[in-house]
Amino acid sequence: MVINVDESTDFQKLNRRIRETGEKQITINGCVGQRYIATGLSGKKIEINGTPGNALGAYLNGCDVYVHGNAQDATGDTMNGGKIIIYGNAGDATGYAMRGGKIYVKGNTGYRAGIHMKAYMDMKPVIVIGGRAGSFLGEYQAGGIIVVLGKNDDGLPIMNNFCGTGMHGGVMYLRCDNLPHRLPKQVAYVQKKGSEIPELCAILKDYCSYFEEFDYKSLISSKFFVLTPDAENPYKQMYTNN
Repeated sequence: MVINVDESTDFQKLNRRIRETGEKQITINGCVGQRYIATGLSGKKIEINGTPGNALGAYLNGCDVYVHGNAQDATGDTMNGGKIIIYGNAGDATGYAMRGGKIYVKGNTGYRAGIHMKAYMDMKPVIVIGGRAGSFLGEYQAGGIIVVLGKNDDGLPIMNNFCGTGMHGGVMYLRCDNLPHRLPKQVAYVQKKGSEIPELCAILKDYCSYFEEFDYKSLISSKFFVLTPDAENPYKQMYTNN
């Protein structure tokens, strides 16, 4: 099913049409900021050409979404399952409070990607960022996996300031030669080769199947900083120094 939209298309009508159709594969052309696409959906594959608006994939549950463009704020808000593939950049708060599923971003993300990510039993959310991330990556991360590959051509570090602020669960894998600037003392780190981390290898193999610009063998031969909460120096009080 193909749905052609423009700037005059009401997001509520678009989402109602997506929900009510019996079609399992949907292509949206000309998307210009329509919000809440794929909210709470399951059992569908959606390809979006253009720029979806805020809260793409909120409460997503077993639905694949592919964005051939850029995504805006709160992509994957409270996401429970499924997969979002972004063939461009993503905005602030990408993956906000994700509880499951995967978000693969070919380009960069804005501030606070992965904020309040959570995991429960076999539900382990994943965000992979091909380029660089803004400040406060993984802020208050409580679970799940964040990967930053640093394939950006602007000469800037792969992230801005305050990576892992309030981090008390989960893990980050950062493909870079130097630790992030202003890394909190409550975040522990080691450096490993990608091929030494089985869960990372599996994630990158899947990621590279969507983006031909990324070479799997080259990625796993790179070194990654592995960031985890420091159990001996935890965050005791949020927003203030310990």
